[in-house]
Amino acid sequence: MCYPNKSTNDENDSVTYSSTRGSDSQKNLSFREVVMRGLAHDRGLFVPDKFPTVTKEELDSWRSLSYADLAVEVISKFVKEDQVPRATLQDIIRRSCASFRSPDVTPLVDVNGHYVLELFHGPTFAFKDVALQMLGNFFEYFLETGSNGGRLAVLGATSGDTGSAAIYGLRGKKGIDCVILYPKGRVSDIQERQMTTVEDGNIHCVAIEDGTFDDCQDIVKASFNDAEFRDRVKLGAVNSINWCRVLAQTTYYFWTYLQLTKDDDTEDTKINFSVPTGNFGDILAGYYAKRMGLPVGKLIVATNENDILHRFFSKGEYHRHDILHSISPSMDICVSSNFERYLFHLAGDDPTTLAQWMSAFESTGKLTITGKKLEQARNDFMSRRADTTMTLETIKTYNDKHGYMLCPHSAVGVSAVHQIKEQDDGQPEELILRNTVCLATAHEAKFPDACRRAVDPLPTPPPLLAAVFTKKTRSSNCPNDVKVVQAFMEKRISERVEAEKSQKQLVDAAAAAHFKRGLFVGAAIAGLAIVAQLIAKKSSRK
Repeated sequence: MCYPNKSTNDENDSVTYSSTRGSDSQKNLSFREVVMRGLAHDRGLFVPDKFPTVTKEELDSWRSLSYADLAVEVISKFVKEDQVPRATLQDIIRRSCASFRSPDVTPLVDVNGHYVLELFHGPTFAFKDVALQMLGNFFEYFLETGSNGGRLAVLGATSGDTGSAAIYGLRGKKGIDCVILYPKGRVSDIQERQMTTVEDGNIHCVAIEDGTFDDCQDIVKASFNDAEFRDRVKLGAVNSINWCRVLAQTTYYFWTYLQLTKDDDTEDTKINFSVPTGNFGDILAGYYAKRMGLPVGKLIVATNENDILHRFFSKGEYHRHDILHSISPSMDICVSSNFERYLFHLAGDDPTTLAQWMSAFESTGKLTITGKKLEQARNDFMSRRADTTMTLETIKTYNDKHGYMLCPHSAVGVSAVHQIKEQDDGQPEELILRNTVCLATAHEAKFPDACRRAVDPLPTPPPLLAAVFTKKTRSSNCPNDVKVVQAFMEKRISERVEAEKSQKQLVDAAAAAHFKRGLFVGAAIAGLAIVAQLIAKKSSRK
């Protein structure tokens, strides 16, 4: 399918963004505005008003670049000098990538005839670090250069990995408070400890009682839709509803293609990607990279038992079901927040159609598509579902036969590839595997209880992960109630602002006292100098 670009302004101008819901006040906004705003004020999500294209010549010219420098080239297709000076963009991206343990940032590993893209070499051992290290640095730059009066209150929901990645991206950032909601008892012990052992005063972790990730996400969305609260606290978003998250993740699709086609002389090689999918942001980045012109073949949506996306792509049924508690908790989602962006494109970029679809879904919990729309969706994505048994089987097989350990989320993506017996044109499975990359979204040591059901004993965890068990935790509990959470958030922000003021007053007072002491000492020294001169004069007369 061809995707024509919309009309644009000067090519030297940054891409602008509009809401999927089509409100006039939410159209043609700048990169700075959509990053700071997060969710559109009409309850929609921001999408680009155009998709810049990447030519084959440009791709070839990028082959020798480091990951960080490649990210500069990809992101600068959207973000020009009018939004972020190129030198500043380079600095933001290079500092973000410097926090990764691998020089390649997202290294590729050849396993069992296909490739695994390891996205877990950042500070929290999960793929969310790729985008959230960058988002934190963009927030910092925008606040320093005039946005929001220099203050931002981030409210995020997590099923495990987003929370810790957001916290590590925002900890200690001037002018930013970060409140992360997570469903109590529904994240792994390590995931919870990664969040709650961070001591920075601007970090606030909140366990939502008797709630699921979707409940946490609903509280976040309701808070963004509460205009008075949103404007009063200067609300910002770190979940993948924030466009910056998706944009940052497009780079590793380009990186993967360039790495795997280094020695390929053919011009028609396409790379397939199998992506463990919950909120749809990770695979959406691949879809957008394809729209930009990257030679992407199949995009495989891999789900666990919470399979609303698999049901959509296989039967056209986007029907909400109760969440099942699985061994891959970051995918325990029954409504994928980023999916609205894809539905907007499926609707022909028509906000009226999209708004009708979302209204029907929000009132009935069901959206069904058929005919050409379903055919188009199936052309854009394949999907497979892996339950707990299949996931554990995959973890065990890859450890025992290939010496490679998968986390339960990554194993879902690998299982999906092995379930695809034939492509649409009848080619055998081996041809799918040869140019297929499975995204490994987290380190297996973050999920020891799940992995131990397949492999025992487990590999020794990395020291940085093991260290969280030696630290003190700090968190709060809140009921599953948006008003209670909002009140908690305002109280914590107020307390921290007052503490900052008190600290500043103490620092200022100490500086003033030091200055006064300096004046006194200076005056005393000057006085002694005068006395010395007088004595010297008297001596010379004698």
